[in-house]
Amino acid sequence: MKILKKLTGLCMVFLLAGQICFPQNAQGISIREEEDLGREFMKIATKKYRYIRDPLITDYVNGVGHKLLATMPAQPFPYRFFVIRQDVFNAFAGPAGNIFVNSGLIEAMENEDELAGILAHEIIHVKARHISQKIERSSKMGLASLAGLVAGVFLGVGGAGAAAQAVTVGSMAATQSASLAYSRQDEMQADELGIQYLTRAGYNGEGLLTVLRKIRDTQWYGTDQVPSYLMTHPAVEDRIAYLDTWIEGHPRPPKKNAADKDRFRQIHTRLVAAYGDKEMALRKMTVALEKSPDNPLYNHGYGIALARNDNPKEGIIYVKKALQACPLDPCLLKDLGEIYFMDGQYKNAHAALEGSIGILPDDYETLFLLGRTRLELGMFTDAARAFERLLEKKPKYSQARYHLGEAYGKEGKLGDAHYHLGIYYRDRGEFRNAVFHLRQVLKYSNDPARKDEAEEMLSGLRTKASRQDAPPVQKPRSPFGPGQSGFNSGQNGKSAW
Repeated sequence: MKILKKLTGLCMVFLLAGQICFPQNAQGISIREEEDLGREFMKIATKKYRYIRDPLITDYVNGVGHKLLATMPAQPFPYRFFVIRQDVFNAFAGPAGNIFVNSGLIEAMENEDELAGILAHEIIHVKARHISQKIERSSKMGLASLAGLVAGVFLGVGGAGAAAQAVTVGSMAATQSASLAYSRQDEMQADELGIQYLTRAGYNGEGLLTVLRKIRDTQWYGTDQVPSYLMTHPAVEDRIAYLDTWIEGHPRPPKKNAADKDRFRQIHTRLVAAYGDKEMALRKMTVALEKSPDNPLYNHGYGIALARNDNPKEGIIYVKKALQACPLDPCLLKDLGEIYFMDGQYKNAHAALEGSIGILPDDYETLFLLGRTRLELGMFTDAARAFERLLEKKPKYSQARYHLGEAYGKEGKLGDAHYHLGIYYRDRGEFRNAVFHLRQVLKYSNDPARKDEAEEMLSGLRTKASRQDAPPVQKPRSPFGPGQSGFNSGQNGKSAW
């Protein structure tokens, strides 16, 4: 049986060599066209997906990705890595270097080598331009329709549901969209080159093999539903056989493993505790803490899980216990501040968040929490300052824009308040509300330049507002009054978790 497995793997090696040495003549779109397609694709993905925006997690995943890219020649695109908050096994590469991994797949991983393996595979899909080469330049489809077609290939599986299917059907017939799916040769090439770059970066090539086995085993032993990854990445059995043979024939060089075990454990625990199913998170953290009751990482995760399960008071106890072991950890201080906020202890929340921002002054999530806390404490000028700093770093952070308008309103700066609320509603596509607030800018602002800007925005919004399918909008509820308390209440009162 082992001999048969080796022969199968060797056959795959020879077949793959033929594909790499003698590629088919592809008439795909140009790099510039793919960049344009990537921008349209991201508009759709941003509407359809719920991203995890936690800097601790996103910076880590991007760091692993760029560690791999450092071993490669210059790339045609700047790469960005996103974590999708979805409890299914999936990862894929969108056009122009946008790579996505689902949180459910990362939760199933045991080490950084597995994460690096998946990312390396997806990077090669981009590097080899597997999707773009399937799109003919002569296509008469518009860019937005084409982006919808590509998005439908990935959104149409594993929980994206009817909305994703509608994207695809509305763009092109299903048979044509199927032609964009990865071929067996695409998958084998991505594995062959991916494992080479993995080992060059100092990772254990077995990481990709083990995570593929987990995905396959989920199909066999888990549920009747085929994992999303297998629907967009075919030939998993052939890939496993090939990788197994490659690893046996290529002993790892005596090189230090690039994987950061402690960092992975920290990120993995946070992902489970803060972003997984909240009841499952509590069960997992309870088990972990029972095994290691003094482990600050598990005390931290257990505290978060308790807070998410409507028990912030007890959650505070465990996060403070973790903080005793790591008193200068800005992430611990930030989370403690948020849990204090959830429990209505605003002064304690402010003290913890001030400590966190003193260590990491540019952390935008901490700035947001600090601004919210200052609003509750009646520190309106200081709250506005926190939101202004945040928007300098993240101009599209819509919740900060809304609460900056709230802070200005409570200061009595109505022109500035309505200006930011107008932008907030414009960016949300609520054009009638946007028009209302921008008209108030003309009424209350003493700044001629700001009035001119509001008038310019109004000129482009009035027609959109009149065409919007909605009943006539009454004067929107003012955010300047009482009732904006707690991350779990109000229009923008959601916790980061």
